[in-house]
Amino acid sequence: MAKDFYHENVRLALEKDGWIITHDPYPLKVDDVGYEIDFGAEPLIAAQKDETTIAVEVKSFIAPSTVNEFHKAVGQFNDYYVALEVKDPQRTLFLAIPEDIWMRFFLKPIIQKSLARIQAKVIVYNPFKNEIVQWIK
Repeated sequence: MAKDFYHENVRLALEKDGWIITHDPYPLKVDDVGYEIDFGAEPLIAAQKDETTIAVEVKSFIAPSTVNEFHKAVGQFNDYYVALEVKDPQRTLFLAIPEDIWMRFFLKPIIQKSLARIQAKVIVYNPFKNEIVQWIK
């Protein structure tokens, strides 16, 4: 599967934020359907009782239609969410969104309502500084 334009930027941002990338990509297979989420990760230092693991799907939103990219991202997020529920329910799925797109598109009430409907957790990243700007749970 092709990597998103900002794939490596998000990887660097996660590592700077204290995460170890355990999978690149994170493969999942449910029945005979295969998926590849961009990253699997865990904290660099984790408490014995808090075995936090995440999966991160990177979206770059560089195509001409932000709405079309949003539709694809929501569908993909939903598919991965269900697959993780079946195969790895302890892992939390995040959708990684560039900061500029978050500010000009994702803060619109209708988009926020769509994200709430699919229970999306979001990582807002700055692709130019390779930094996580915000974790939205």
